Amino acid sequence: MTEETARRTLVAVCERVGLDPAGAELIRIGSNAVYRLAKPVIVRISRDGESVENARLQVAVARWLANESYPATRALDVDQPVELDGQVATLWESASEREEYAPLPEVAELIRRLHELEAPPSLALPQIRPFAKLDEYLPDLERVDATDAAFMRERIEQLRSRYEALDFALKPGVIHGEANVGNVILDREGKPLLIDLDSFCTGPREWDLVQTALFFERFGWHTEDEYRKFVEVYGFDVMTWPGYPVLAEYREISMTLWLCGKAVSDKGAADEVRKRIEAIRTGGSRRDWAPF
Repeated sequence: MTEETARRTLVAVCERVGLDPAGAELIRIGSNAVYRLAKPVIVRISRDGESVENARLQVAVARWLANESYPATRALDVDQPVELDGQVATLWESASEREEYAPLPEVAELIRRLHELEAPPSLALPQIRPFAKLDEYLPDLERVDATDAAFMRERIEQLRSRYEALDFALKPGVIHGEANVGNVILDREGKPLLIDLDSFCTGPREWDLVQTALFFERFGWHTEDEYRKFVEVYGFDVMTWPGYPVLAEYREISMTLWLCGKAVSDKGAADEVRKRIEAIRTGGSRRDWAPF
């Protein structure tokens, strides 16, 4: 998805639901193109191939969380999702004109509160299938060096076996699926709000803790004091669990495979992929991994 194709879809979506796209600001473009309209509305447009079923689930999850008075992004009260030419759009109330992330203790509090909820059977949340996602990324390995691609495929198979043998410490249930500081923003009143509901599912709660630990322990994106406060508020340190290295490596591989999709058209992404694969191969530092 390019900015040009995303903009065309945005205009068509706004026409469908009766909104004005004039002055829309592109906030980010990656797995989704995210726009903020002049009216306080966020429009998220999926890349080609994203399913309308997942978009419907996001909207249903948002409406369930609203009924629970849980602080999460609110789905706009229109007929949605909107499907146009193979792309799917969802529309959300804009919580703030700035993209300011919440402090880690507040991130931990929202994750803890989420894990205390029990979803109604009617929501029909899927169970987490982490390796199905990696399998979807595998064709993108054709874009990188053949030796690197072969190494990554072998590493994924080893990781799959290690994952199947894990004994999880926490009770499974509702999870965000991509819980980290980047998915908890501050609203106009400075209160934390959970966003990006497209990975909502059920599964081991450790999945919602591993990214924060990884960002601290391997990438250095959080300080030790920040991480300790996160652990104190949530009440469990995933790094003390023997399965932590497995989930941490999964996240590293997933982040790298996602970037492979950009490697053909973006030299910076290609260089970053090579650097990351070499670090995974040798056990080298991840402190120089650049966020994309």
